Amino acid sequence: MTQFCTFTLGDLHFGIETLHVQEVIRNREMTTIPLAPGAVRGLINLRGQIVTAIDLGQRLELPGRQDAEPSVHVVVNVDGAAVSMLVDSIGDVVDAGSSSFERPPDTLDEWVRELILGVHKLEGRLLLVLDVVKATDVAPALAA
Repeated sequence: MTQFCTFTLGDLHFGIETLHVQEVIRNREMTTIPLAPGAVRGLINLRGQIVTAIDLGQRLELPGRQDAEPSVHVVVNVDGAAVSMLVDSIGDVVDAGSSSFERPPDTLDEWVRELILGVHKLEGRLLLVLDVVKATDVAPALAA
């Protein structure tokens, strides 16, 4: 069994392995960064640590969030550095076994298959398993 921290973006349910999650925080003030890639919403101060905040919905090319909506930061540890992923809402921690897991279908665009490791079939919904390292890598956007 693997444990996943779950969250939503629009109508979609995502999960990341809990071993990547440092903490979840709400409504943190952000400082914008001039000339940053579109998915980078800004920087937050997390108890003296400067953390990049990435709009995960924009990174996944989902319809945009309204700035007035409260944001939830899922702070993850990626290669020893903290990165904040902005999501719509946080869900529960769920356990999922390998029997409910399927790889993304080949019919999806390649860039989506790179960001989504697969899908767990849970009771009443599908849980999209996100590749945290690739989803928080905005370096390709810098080259564009």
